[in-house]
Amino acid sequence: MSNQSMKAVGYLQNLDISKSDSLMDLTLEKPNTFQPHDVLVKVMAVSVNPVDFKIRQGVPAKNDHPKILGWDIAGVVEKVGTSVTKFKVGDQVYYAGDITRPGGNAEYHLVDSRLVGFKPKSLDFEQAAALPLTSITAWEIIFERLRIQKHESDATALVMAGAGGVGSIAIQLVKKLTNLNVIATASRSESIDWSKSMGADAVINHKKPLMPQIAPLGLSPVKYIIGTTASDTYAKQFSEIIEPQGHIALIDDPETFDIVPFKRKSVSLHWELMFTKSMFQTADMIQQGNLLDEVGRLVDEGIILTTQKASLGKMNAANMKKAHALLESGASVGKITLSV
Repeated sequence: MSNQSMKAVGYLQNLDISKSDSLMDLTLEKPNTFQPHDVLVKVMAVSVNPVDFKIRQGVPAKNDHPKILGWDIAGVVEKVGTSVTKFKVGDQVYYAGDITRPGGNAEYHLVDSRLVGFKPKSLDFEQAAALPLTSITAWEIIFERLRIQKHESDATALVMAGAGGVGSIAIQLVKKLTNLNVIATASRSESIDWSKSMGADAVINHKKPLMPQIAPLGLSPVKYIIGTTASDTYAKQFSEIIEPQGHIALIDDPETFDIVPFKRKSVSLHWELMFTKSMFQTADMIQQGNLLDEVGRLVDEGIILTTQKASLGKMNAANMKKAHALLESGASVGKITLSV
């Protein structure tokens, strides 16, 4: 392999993960077209998220060019663009990146530096790669969408699927950075234990009616709900649980979500997509890099834990297919990582 090529994992067709070509080992040209704010990163580790398999299932590759997934990366800066002042060659970084550009499941990756943070010093590359996408998502939900105040008390946040990637970090951020109570949902012993280890005050079973489980806990009213999966199936229950003038944030992709039952309580509904800022080049997109720096500081101070749960070894098509299959099963806990 020449100095101008790199290994990557991607696809040409939208196939079931059981098919041999659903993900393929590829040799591609190393990125060489810089925009002023870009940094070229030597990728050391990646993590996998539901967005990966959703895109693999439904977004076609264009013009016979392989589609490269991967929006959780940790690595080392190899080259910087002309407008980059924050980073220099050799810096260790982590980030989620931009869904409108090729993903990071490759040996090298080009990313806008404004989306990038310094890797937590206390974590190895795989542990760090578990954090960016979910940390950004959870942080933006808590502090930008729901606008929870760090000094606020006498209220409870309900985090659906507490053992998932976003749930795992959302529990920690709410518990460590605010005075709210946190109720998480989980249904298996492993996911219940994981949610508790992340700091949840209580864990209830999302496969059973929620309100009868919440009432006996004796906690403050549920003012905030973070919906991470199957939100359409919980809409009616959310309307019963939520405190008047409460707030709900959703990150999943329900076909519909009936907001009418929330009117009588004057409930606010928020959508969160962490790719919005990069997709639209918003004026505040640099906040994603800044908040990753803050998360890194919290990790290095022992306040926030990595949510890495499983390492599947080297990044190749075979191991990446295992990761996708596990995520698609809905049985994964925490984050899945691979080394490059």
